[in-house]
Amino acid sequence: MTSETPQHFRLNLADGIAEVSLDRPERKNPLTFESYAELRDWFRALVYRDDVKVVIFGSNGGNFCSGGDVFEIIGPLLDKDMKGLLEFTRMTGDLIKAIIGCGKPVIAAVDGICVGAGAIIAMSSDLRIATPEAKTAFLFNRVGLAGCDMGACAILPRIIGQGRAADLLYTGRTMGAEEGERWGFYNRLVGADDLEAEARKLAQRLADGPTFANMMTKTMLAQEWNMGIEQAIEAEAQAQAICMQTEDFRRAYEAFAAKQKPVFEGN
Repeated sequence: MTSETPQHFRLNLADGIAEVSLDRPERKNPLTFESYAELRDWFRALVYRDDVKVVIFGSNGGNFCSGGDVFEIIGPLLDKDMKGLLEFTRMTGDLIKAIIGCGKPVIAAVDGICVGAGAIIAMSSDLRIATPEAKTAFLFNRVGLAGCDMGACAILPRIIGQGRAADLLYTGRTMGAEEGERWGFYNRLVGADDLEAEARKLAQRLADGPTFANMMTKTMLAQEWNMGIEQAIEAEAQAQAICMQTEDFRRAYEAFAAKQKPVFEGN
């Protein structure tokens, strides 16, 4: 499946790492109806793929994503009825659910503009690396919409806190890269020339790890927000017991006993 060629986004797959980015750099990489749907379907299919271990959602031409295309999405939405509008908003939310539920760690490598739906994609990723030039805005308020878009009111406070999330969602203002790192939205900042290499380095570390266990970690991170402490502890007991049945667990023990580095195979 390494020869697949999406129509509405860029994809490179090598050594278990899928590098994805939007492909309209002249417009700062806006999303369209078609790219939303194709990305949603691609992330949904990852659950069933063993050839992809980690995803990097990267930037292209110095920008991550400028949100929904003003003329190809925003304009046509003005002519839709409630049924059509709800179909669209559910589709955009389905992309975020697919990213969260894909079973693979997702790294957002953010440069330049990262606004609107682009900020949501970065938010829904597991890890976020950015350049000092990254400008992030949940700008829905600035176009007359609520900040509660594509899970923002549920997910963003978990990352940066309720008050800080309220600041961004009520005002739609831009969060600078240093502020984003200080608030915990970005895991770290790197120079623009180093962004791709640092993202790949992190992705390779995850791809070389116990990928079944990484899937379980991602699953628990998503599910345990809806659990009480006792439920969460029990769920983790069950998840860990499942991981203890894998060959990777045995490989780690045998490597430790032999004073060697374990070589994980994801099973």
